[in-house]
Amino acid sequence: MAVRGLVALRTVARVAGPATCRHACPRLGCTLSLRNTFFTATPAFRQAARSSLVQKNRRSLHSRSLVQAEANRSNGSANGDHASYDFDLFTIGAGSGGVRASRFAAQNYGAKVAVCEMPFDLVASDSKGGAGGTCVLRGCVPKKLMVYGGEFAQAFKDSKGFGWDVPEPSVTWERLMQNKNKELDRLNGVYMKLLNNAGVKYIEGRGTLVDTHTVEVDGKQYTAKTILIATGGRAVKLPIDGAEHAIISDEVLNLPSLPKKLAVIGGGYIGLEFAGIYNNYGSEVHVVYRQPLPLRGFDEECRGFIAEQYEVTGLNIHSQSTPTRIEKQSDGSLTLHVKKKDGQEEGHDGLRDNP
Repeated sequence: MAVRGLVALRTVARVAGPATCRHACPRLGCTLSLRNTFFTATPAFRQAARSSLVQKNRRSLHSRSLVQAEANRSNGSANGDHASYDFDLFTIGAGSGGVRASRFAAQNYGAKVAVCEMPFDLVASDSKGGAGGTCVLRGCVPKKLMVYGGEFAQAFKDSKGFGWDVPEPSVTWERLMQNKNKELDRLNGVYMKLLNNAGVKYIEGRGTLVDTHTVEVDGKQYTAKTILIATGGRAVKLPIDGAEHAIISDEVLNLPSLPKKLAVIGGGYIGLEFAGIYNNYGSEVHVVYRQPLPLRGFDEECRGFIAEQYEVTGLNIHSQSTPTRIEKQSDGSLTLHVKKKDGQEEGHDGLRDNP
């Protein structure tokens, strides 16, 4: 089978979760309001959540003080050993893990901390990154915004049965991308502010480990008693011919226009999420995976039910199919070649299209 169109390769697993909260909790007075196309918690919810943490924080305050005193005695702050280093802790990478570790070290234990991170960009590279890391900038957050936006498609269809006369809806993809990117830029600033408020020095640039106690950032060296490497991971492409023509999850979250056709290689939950998103927005989506059912490792009954439901929504499922190569055509379109379980390579001319 040959699938022609835009191809998204399988990516490294990233944290995912439910797209929205559809419930209100009377006990907490929890409600969610829509502001500028994105969910924000109302003051009632924030106050309830804040109050629920007060008792926990009070109980841990005394033990935290004892731990901090012990840390001060052992980390060199009390005996002057820290004077030989620029910092007690230097963190390479300002993703969720690096930011939290740095903040806690500075706020809770009085350590002198620095973090280095590359300049913000929507797509990570050897020279671009941003405070917040994968989950905030190129994973959970943008994905959930797109999941929520795509759910309106079914709501428009369902509304007719409840008496609504809704004109045929259309998507302004550029506006969706602009609003999403504006939110990600805001969150990048939020994470930088969190570090600054904790007293952590933020150094923008690519960090390189020189030795056990030295980090170099864009030609300048910094020393630290402890160096934390929190650089995270990268999405990977399959080792097949033509893989360079495909895109990864960073890019599929930032397409400049809505593709008419999209092939997703991989039947894991991340691949299915992207398939569902673009299917809801109106793209013709094909999902290719080697197993009889998607979501390997999940409950068998759930796997079968989900595969059936995805086909009901219009997704094109190609199970027991192994990708062999990606071929770029003279018109710029891509052809994904796969082998079926019996070893035969099949073609499907009906999927020819430019992304």
